[in-house]
Amino acid sequence: MGGLTRGTVFTNLLLPAGSVFPPLDLACACVGAVPPHGLSGEMPAMKKPRPKQKPSKAKIKVRQGRVLVVTSGKGGVGKTTSTAALGAALAQSGQKVVVVDFDVGLRNLDLVMGAERRVVFDLINVIKGEAKLAQALIRDKRLDTLALLPASQSRDKDSLTEEGVTQIIAELRAQFNWVICDSPAGIEKGAILAMRHADVAVVVVNPEVSSIRDADRIIGMLDAKTAIAENGRRIDKHLLLTRYDPVRARRGEIMKVEDVLEILSIPLLGIVPESGDVLRSSNVGAPVTVGSPGSAAAQAYLEAARRLKGERIETVSSHDRPRLLHRLFTRRAA
Repeated sequence: MGGLTRGTVFTNLLLPAGSVFPPLDLACACVGAVPPHGLSGEMPAMKKPRPKQKPSKAKIKVRQGRVLVVTSGKGGVGKTTSTAALGAALAQSGQKVVVVDFDVGLRNLDLVMGAERRVVFDLINVIKGEAKLAQALIRDKRLDTLALLPASQSRDKDSLTEEGVTQIIAELRAQFNWVICDSPAGIEKGAILAMRHADVAVVVVNPEVSSIRDADRIIGMLDAKTAIAENGRRIDKHLLLTRYDPVRARRGEIMKVEDVLEILSIPLLGIVPESGDVLRSSNVGAPVTVGSPGSAAAQAYLEAARRLKGERIETVSSHDRPRLLHRLFTRRAA
């Protein structure tokens, strides 16, 4: 093959008919040439372009607040004062709390909270679309994390709608750790809507037969009329015994704690003793945990709030201490 040039190699190669042209590597090997980069017989594998990935939006779960209803069935047992006291106690522990008055036409929660002169819009105004929720909420001047949504004084309970309440509760859940609903007395529309979206119920009772019987009826409604119950679950229920006097209980004038618990069969959240501090604080527009923080009633509500948050605190009904004081006073009287 002397005298052949690189340009005549390919034309002088004799190939059988029908054969395939030799690879470039073989042709170059005949003349001692190196195939140029990227021109070998084997085609390099083509890299498939990576599909453009859309930036994934991470789903951030927003922790929803808990809805608590303070109820009883019977009027005058301390629902409103307990709503204010528990709300203030939770706020004092750093929780964001809103208390909602469902007693349309007979509102009193604004008085106990000391906000009666600051009410411009109310719950019904928001439901009717006459005001935004932010306009109706009243921030407490003493506790930054406590707010009030007052009821209407001039409308009746028929102004409440299930759709409106559902929307408001959903908005409040997103803004607060606790949404505490102050239920009106009775078992009518206002009370049913107050408990409708509750996750937790605090059943307030006095140690009296009529109060216990009404509370038993309310417990049955909580297990049947709430959204949780309709989904096949049981609502968390707690008993708050108010205006309790162990001395009168021993005399048989009121029911004992053990008897109340046996009848109602729900966990005990707290025992609030009979105290003038609750009334005095309410009269000056302050929850007892704010107006009389050192009182026995305030301590009972503060401990109840801690239990609601999941802390394990022993419930003390002060059976021994009043017995000692009773003996001392009896000796002095003699």
